[in-house]
Amino acid sequence: MKPATVLVTGASSGIGEAICRELMAQDYRVIGAARSIDKLAQLAQELGSNFLPQVLDVTESGSISAMLAELPQQFQDIDVLVNNAGHDIGGRQSFEAGEADLWCDIIETNVQGMIRVSHAVIEGMLARGQGHIVNMGSIAALKPYATGSAYVASKYAVHGLSETLRLDFAGRGIRVTEIMPGLVRTNFAARRLDDANSAEAFYDGIGQYLRPEDVAQTLLFALQQPAHVEIAQLVVLPVSKNTGLR
Repeated sequence: MKPATVLVTGASSGIGEAICRELMAQDYRVIGAARSIDKLAQLAQELGSNFLPQVLDVTESGSISAMLAELPQQFQDIDVLVNNAGHDIGGRQSFEAGEADLWCDIIETNVQGMIRVSHAVIEGMLARGQGHIVNMGSIAALKPYATGSAYVASKYAVHGLSETLRLDFAGRGIRVTEIMPGLVRTNFAARRLDDANSAEAFYDGIGQYLRPEDVAQTLLFALQQPAHVEIAQLVVLPVSKNTGLR
């Protein structure tokens, strides 16, 4: 039996990179997509021929359609979509202190990008009568926090989208899983704050956090369930008195 093909967005670093590594270790065929081809190319050299690096901007419909049209034959039937691309650039400040365009860009990537990619991939899954969509949510959709207005809003939307897609595709062979991590130590905070030192201080100050590999192993658990089992949600937290936020 041929290995399942997985498309991972936001694959060039952090959780996305860890997911690609975990899937490759389990003999999946992986399309790693992100805006940074240089990082993906380095990853491809390490992971081998069953990892296909692809340039993708989830905010551009043309980028999505071009990537899918150019996939080699052996990668064209996407069995699993992992919607991981997202950011919180400009976040961690009060709503009125940030620029409206920054807040809208968070929604554009985290929500509209997820919708675009999912819509482009789902046609093939439905035609084959099987598939799995995994959306990377956040504990922020269950426990909002001050200074996170746009990011929290985006994760509430991801939660609602995941719940509704599960209903839309019930009985049609498509499983939908939402993973909702707590705080994960990645380069996410450095991008959000545009300051690596402040990001390190942020993580060090909290003290308890998940690793990207923890989230990747959680995703693998959802994928490896029998076909009649659908893991709807997985809330993953570091062991701590405080839940933290991704």
